[in-house]
Amino acid sequence: MGRLAFALAAILGGTAVAQEKHLTTDGGAPVGDNQNSQTAGPAGPVLLQDSHLIEKLQRFDRERIPERVVHARGTGAFGSFTPSGDLSDLTRAKVFTPGTSTPVFVRFSTVMGYRGSPEQARDPRGFAVKFYTQDGNWDMVGINWPIFFIRDAIKFPDFVHANKPSAVTGVQDADLAFDFFAHTPEATSMLTHLYTVEGMPDSYRHMDGYAVHAFKFVNAKGEVHYVKFHWKSLQGIHGLRPNEIAASIGKDWNLHTNDLYGAIRKGDVPKWDLYVQVLTPEELTRFDFDPLDDTKVWTGVPERKVGTMTLDRVPDNYFESTEESAFAPSRLVPGIEPSEDRMLQGRLFAYADTQMYRLGPNYNSLPINRPAVAVSNENQDGTMNSSGRKGETNYEPSGINEVSEDLSAKSVRTALQGTTQQQATSKPRNFFQAGEYYRSLTAQDKTDLVTALSGDLSHVRNQDNLYRMLSYFYRADRDYGERLSKALHADLARVKSLSDGLQD
Repeated sequence: MGRLAFALAAILGGTAVAQEKHLTTDGGAPVGDNQNSQTAGPAGPVLLQDSHLIEKLQRFDRERIPERVVHARGTGAFGSFTPSGDLSDLTRAKVFTPGTSTPVFVRFSTVMGYRGSPEQARDPRGFAVKFYTQDGNWDMVGINWPIFFIRDAIKFPDFVHANKPSAVTGVQDADLAFDFFAHTPEATSMLTHLYTVEGMPDSYRHMDGYAVHAFKFVNAKGEVHYVKFHWKSLQGIHGLRPNEIAASIGKDWNLHTNDLYGAIRKGDVPKWDLYVQVLTPEELTRFDFDPLDDTKVWTGVPERKVGTMTLDRVPDNYFESTEESAFAPSRLVPGIEPSEDRMLQGRLFAYADTQMYRLGPNYNSLPINRPAVAVSNENQDGTMNSSGRKGETNYEPSGINEVSEDLSAKSVRTALQGTTQQQATSKPRNFFQAGEYYRSLTAQDKTDLVTALSGDLSHVRNQDNLYRMLSYFYRADRDYGERLSKALHADLARVKSLSDGLQD
């Protein structure tokens, strides 16, 4: 069986070669005694020549790979994606070809928690989908909300540092988190979403997913449209209210994983419909905010259903699937391209780079990351290389071993304009969508939001930061700000004064 067939068998759950089950060394030699080390006589010291003992200890000492800096706590499942209609008017991506079914692997996660941390954290949920398409792998790497906290990737390390455990105590500290957010007004809308009941899903099955950023669809004619992706849960959306969280953690802090795997094993397979919003390049100018700003939703833009994803298999090996899976938004296929979103542009580099650090330069050759199509490149050597590349022509172009090119993949041209700069967006509009979202909530949801958010804000020791945060929420919606101020016994006049100085 060839490499590709073996990879597909691993991905789809098949067995490549049937072998008799017996214990062996890493070199394949049978192990005689796995219970007793070799010693120099009954009472003598252990011998260095016991290669099985040495190998076991060496491998054990190296079992841990670097933990993901973010999204370390994850759960994965296999499934498939089936398109629901013809999308050739928008994109030539084969994953949307009618009548096809594409294997997928999905990794759900929390963002800031370490491996093994409680899954019921006040945290966004990662929603990453790897499509093993006919044109290579496409990774849609998103979360359970359509927006994010920051709009520029240069702020991402600071955002993570402020929300990770303290560099002094090793404990997460809301005072540090809100010290960052007090100086990041564009986070107001995302914080409002995060502290709602939906911001604490009771299950990975009961939440939507979003790619967050705008991407580009390119059709066979080279025509470009901007799109946003939205996974809609067919199980509905359910969350935990503030008074339910502690009891839930006490009952089972692996709740999300056990719920997902339990449902799949019972045959209650979860499904999500995929929708896209579509804009022409010309339509980007119609908004009074920057539509490529990932802290904004595209209001008033209809959604179009394009397919359904079903998750129906629990991985056989957690490490080789969920831990070794590597997602990067730069993993795109012909017909799908990145937009100019500043946050996305940074992620295009950072995600692939962090996976190379964690897993090595040949991480795409691991079965879980290996495309379902033949890979032909001139990459050479490096740690754990098993590409099987043959021949002397490890370069291109070459007249000795010519390789045909898909010239159609190079046909798209995007106009660039402007000069090199380091300047904030001219249309920040930091607060208005937070207010729109707040006003869309039910009375009970508003109460739960104020309860949850004021609980964390009560840990903010720096009064300037506290009042700055309250002024953001007041600017988003007067009732929202007043209720938070009352819950925290804050001086409402001071909140109003600071809010009056803000521009939206």
